[in-house]
Amino acid sequence: MSDSSSCQGCPSAAGCGSAGNPEGCPSSSSPAASSGCGGGCGGPTPEQQAEEARLHATLSHIRNTIVVMSGKGGVGKSSTAANIAAGLALAGKRVGLLDVDVHGPSIPRLLKLDAAQAETDGDVIHPVQWREGVSLSVMSLGFFLPDGRQAVIWRGPVKMGFIKQLLSDVAWGELDFLVVDCPPGTGDEPLSVLQLLGDAARALIVTTPQAVAVDDVRRSLGFCEDLNVPVLGVIENMSGIVCSKCGNVESLFGQGGGERLAKEMNVPFLGAVPLDPEIVRAGDEGNIYIASHPDRPAATVLRTIVDALVEADAPGA
Repeated sequence: MSDSSSCQGCPSAAGCGSAGNPEGCPSSSSPAASSGCGGGCGGPTPEQQAEEARLHATLSHIRNTIVVMSGKGGVGKSSTAANIAAGLALAGKRVGLLDVDVHGPSIPRLLKLDAAQAETDGDVIHPVQWREGVSLSVMSLGFFLPDGRQAVIWRGPVKMGFIKQLLSDVAWGELDFLVVDCPPGTGDEPLSVLQLLGDAARALIVTTPQAVAVDDVRRSLGFCEDLNVPVLGVIENMSGIVCSKCGNVESLFGQGGGERLAKEMNVPFLGAVPLDPEIVRAGDEGNIYIASHPDRPAATVLRTIVDALVEADAPGA
C-alpha cells in the first residue's frame, strides 16, 4: 500500500489505496474531485455536480449541525460528543453522530458498536443504529476497518473526499441534530467538515482547565473566527474530580480555565463537567454515561447542556 490503508467495505471502492490510485480511495475521493477542480481546471465535472447536489440534499434535511472540536487531544472530546448526541436522542430528538476522526475513530467503542459494520446499498451507506427505540444514527470509519490493528494512512484530499461521502451518501434521513466528532487540532478533518457544512456549521469547543490545554483551545476559537463559524460555547471538561468514596468534587487539574477562556473570547460558557471515574469505565464498556449514571454530578451538568441545546431548537427560540 502506497499511501492509504485498504479499508474493507470502503464506500468509495473496493480498491481503496490500491496501486492504481496512490492517493487512496478512487472516484469522488480523488484530489481533483475534492478540490472542485475538474482535473483540468475547467470547472466541476457532471459527477462532481451530482456529488454537490447530493450533499446539499442531505444537509437540507438536517436542522442543526454541532461540530465538536478541541485544539488539544485528551480532553474528553469524543466522550463529550457521544454523551451529548445520546442525551439529545434520549430527549426525543432525531440525532446523527458522525465520527470524522480518520486515524483514531473511538465513537464505535464508546457506544458499544465496535463490532458493527456499515451496510451499503449501491451508492447509499446505511448508518448504524445505537439502540432500539432511540433515534441515534451513527457513522464512523471504524465501521469499515477489518480489525483494530488497521492503520489509516491518508493525505488531506482523500480525507476530505471520504468525509464528503459520509455527509452526502449516508442515509441520515430527517435529523434534528447532527453531532460531528472531530479529531483535535485545526487540520484536515475539522477544516473539511466546516467547509462542507458551510453556513450550517456550529462549533462546540471542549477544553480542560489547565493553561496548557486552554492555550491550544484558544487557537480552535481563533480558527472558528477565521472561518466565520458561530461558536455555541465552551465546555470545561475534567473540571475537578468526583470522589469515588463520598461523591464530592475535588480540584485535580484546576478549575475555571474554560470559563475564563469563554469570557476572554466572548463566547458562551456551557458548563464545567467534573471528571468521574465512572465516565472512564462507562466509555471502556460502551455504556453511555449520561444514560447509565444519570444521577452522577457530571451527568447532571451534561444534561443541563443537552437541555440548553433542546431549548435552543424549540420553535421560536
